[in-house]
Amino acid sequence: MISILQRVQQARVEIDGQVAGSIGPGLLALVCAERGDTEAEADKLLAKMLKLRIFADDAGKMNRSVQDLDGQGACGGLLIVSQFTLAADTGGGNRPSFTRAAPPAEGERLYDYIVQRARALHPEVATGRFGADMQVHLLNDGPVTIPLSIAPATAA
Repeated sequence: MISILQRVQQARVEIDGQVAGSIGPGLLALVCAERGDTEAEADKLLAKMLKLRIFADDAGKMNRSVQDLDGQGACGGLLIVSQFTLAADTGGGNRPSFTRAAPPAEGERLYDYIVQRARALHPEVATGRFGADMQVHLLNDGPVTIPLSIAPATAA
């Protein structure tokens, strides 16, 4: 699975002019399932998202995760948005290929799974809608943008 994490002061996703999900300070996570991904990759990706220390502590060092955003036990928001274009292959010319992305039904199943798991593990989770034409608005904080990639386990 692939994700681009953006540390934000606020973010929202709109569908047909209506806000589908919004957060204050936290993480915007653009997420893509690739062919061969399973729940195991989704679990690893989510664990990394929730524990990645990219928020400032009292000394100004990136030492806090979204789960301990303010240092007082309060969590930041997590806005999870599906984005199959993260799997783009641009090596073959000027038109990207998306053959590395999971087929739509499998991508949606894994997206729904990661959202469900996130809601079980984190108190503030908002989403877009899989397959929708979305407008994502964000105020990037820093800016801090981190790519994450969890490769499927290979058989030994």
